[in-house]
Order: sequence, then C-alpha cells, then structure tokens
Amino acid sequence: MSNLDEPLLHYVEEFGLFFEQFGLARTAGRMLGWLLVCDPPHQTMDELVEVLQVSKSSISTTSRMLIQSGLMSKVSFPGERKDFYRVSDDAWVKAWLARNHQTIAMRQLADRGLALLPEAELDRRSRLETMRDLYKFLEEELPKLTERWLEERAKSV
Repeated sequence: MSNLDEPLLHYVEEFGLFFEQFGLARTAGRMLGWLLVCDPPHQTMDELVEVLQVSKSSISTTSRMLIQSGLMSKVSFPGERKDFYRVSDDAWVKAWLARNHQTIAMRQLADRGLALLPEAELDRRSRLETMRDLYKFLEEELPKLTERWLEERAKSV
C-alpha cells in the first residue's frame, strides 16, 4: 500500500480493526475497507495481495467468507481472464438482515432460558425478561426500519 496516501492507508487499517472488534478477521475488514474506496471499484486477487500486503491464500480464504456472507461479490468481464472482487451492491442490507436474524436468535435464547426458570423466581427471571423484551422489540422494529430505509433509498436512485 506504499503508493497510496497515508489517510487512505489509515482508513483501510481502521476498517480492519473495526471488523476485528466484532470477531471477524482483520483482513476481511481491510478488504472491505479497500473495496469501498478503491478505483476502480473492483480488484483482482493480485491487486488485493499487493495493496493489503497479505498472502494469496489469505485473500482467497477471506474472499470466500465475504462472498458467502453477501458482503462481497466475484465478478468477471468479457475478455478478462481474471476474476475481480467488489463490495456487493446490497452488502449493507444483507449485513443488516443478518443482524435481524441474530436478534431473533437472541430472543429465542432468552425464551428458552425463561422456560427453564420457575415463574416464582423473579430475580433470576428479570435478567432474561429484560433481554427477551429488548430483542422482541428489535425483532419487530428492525425489519420495519430496514423496509423504510429501502423505500427512502429507492426514491434517491
């Protein structure tokens, strides 16, 4: 990345650190960070290896994970022998929808825990009830918020 300006280098690294805080590989965050700011918006594996200074195997492994998660897409162009990678058009909506599914799972976990505790044990139940109530609220409201954002987005394009 030595031929890039310093603020851009720091941004890509910051993106990597941000993703790492949530249990993802730093390389995944760095790849997404780079693909968000690079020109052109699609890059070959060799370009990613060069700019991110990581091995081909790391790029390959990380790209498979990002493609499976819907955050990144593999594209090809007529006459080109190499594949290119880019941030998926709907990457952030897919990420948000995945968060919605996690919300449902958290509410279900709270429900299962509550089913194990006697009704009379209010102190023990209150922690799970608070968890369940929050995630139930989010489970109901996040899809509405996502739909509203998609409607707003459609108006602007």
